[in-house]
Amino acid sequence: MALSSNFAFSVKRCKPELVVPAKPTPREIKKLSDIDDQEGFRFQVPIVFFYKNNPSMKGINPVEVIREGLAKTLVYYYPFAGRIMEGDNRKLMVDCNGEGVLFVEADACIMLEQLGDYILPPCPLMEEFLHDVPGTGGIIGCPLLLIQVTRFICGGFALGIRLNHTMADAYGMLQFLNSISELIKGASAPSISPVWQREQYLNARSPPRITCMHHEFEQIRQSRDFMDSDKLIRTSIFFTPKVIQALYYRLSLSGSSRRCSRFDLIIACLWKCRTNALNPSNPDETVRLSVIANLRGKPGLKIPTGYYGNAFVYPAAVSTARILCTAPLSYAVQLIQNAKAQMSEEYIKSVADLIVIKKRPKYATDWNFLVSDITRLRGEKIDLGWGNAVYGGVAWATSNLSFCTNFKNSKGEDGVVVPICLPPLAVEKFKYELEKMTCEPLCRM
Repeated sequence: MALSSNFAFSVKRCKPELVVPAKPTPREIKKLSDIDDQEGFRFQVPIVFFYKNNPSMKGINPVEVIREGLAKTLVYYYPFAGRIMEGDNRKLMVDCNGEGVLFVEADACIMLEQLGDYILPPCPLMEEFLHDVPGTGGIIGCPLLLIQVTRFICGGFALGIRLNHTMADAYGMLQFLNSISELIKGASAPSISPVWQREQYLNARSPPRITCMHHEFEQIRQSRDFMDSDKLIRTSIFFTPKVIQALYYRLSLSGSSRRCSRFDLIIACLWKCRTNALNPSNPDETVRLSVIANLRGKPGLKIPTGYYGNAFVYPAAVSTARILCTAPLSYAVQLIQNAKAQMSEEYIKSVADLIVIKKRPKYATDWNFLVSDITRLRGEKIDLGWGNAVYGGVAWATSNLSFCTNFKNSKGEDGVVVPICLPPLAVEKFKYELEKMTCEPLCRM
């Protein structure tokens, strides 16, 4: 997606600094869980929030407010101020040394309103609002958080965050940001106390044993290499209420009486359309969709409130490309619901055991589309004193990983935005398949 030729601005950044906890914190080594340190989580996640000008905050510098709130919050979340190290068998752990998180102050010579829907993922300006400071993007020995606050000339600002995924999932990161919000507003401590205890929860059993089928880790050789990450197009789809209603109507046409969540419906649609657009050379190719499923509140696990580590697995729905593409939408919905129904205590323990037994395999990437629903997290509700964010969530998708996020577009329509990556030749086909299924023109692409 290209900006118009007359759309130009610059961002002036100050020298990066380290923000350390506001008070002394324990010096110790903390091990990550076996779920945390699997190979597939060893990457950086870009997150961005955009805030409008708030007249009641006139004269108050968001950089100073957020920097101070961050330092106070790191007293409670002090592992974030440490550095990841590797132990025996590549086991990850945190050296809680208090070195701090990387913080960048910046100014953009533009008004937030001028960006319009370009703040949506895949934000083409993200590199401006979250500069990748050279030498800091690794997993081992690097800052666990990079935060950039960019002021706009209108009084609004952008908050860009780069998170080492081994440390936290979306729920954990939102919990951390909520704590910053509370301390900024004068609270003496976070309302939810952070819980580490990674060695107690989501670790493999002794001895470990794989007791369930885990299609999400099953490596299947694809017939051709069509997902070259260097050539993919980043785009996104905005599902308005009208489009979602059209999908429910199509579901009803198949005679299905199954109750279906909005998330299941959207990802069933995307899975079918994406597979059609990628056009497998072998129609009997096995294709998968992995549903990222939160483990908090699951019976038997007893994960405590305040646990901010990675607490999710991603069971896979499986089909052949031929059946998925030709069957009604209800077929994909049912497969997705069946995959989610696997989420027993035994299944989750089997995942942790598999990670250890198979030496931290990465989740399968060949013909495996992973999707996460973060609409319920309400990232846009993170209020740092300037009100709700105009947009708050993940900045873009990767080659096979997408997210569902809330967004209100420039027309005032509330909906769900889903970023996605596709090969250049598949983009128009994907758009055609989507519009055919919804009988509605798409609001992005």
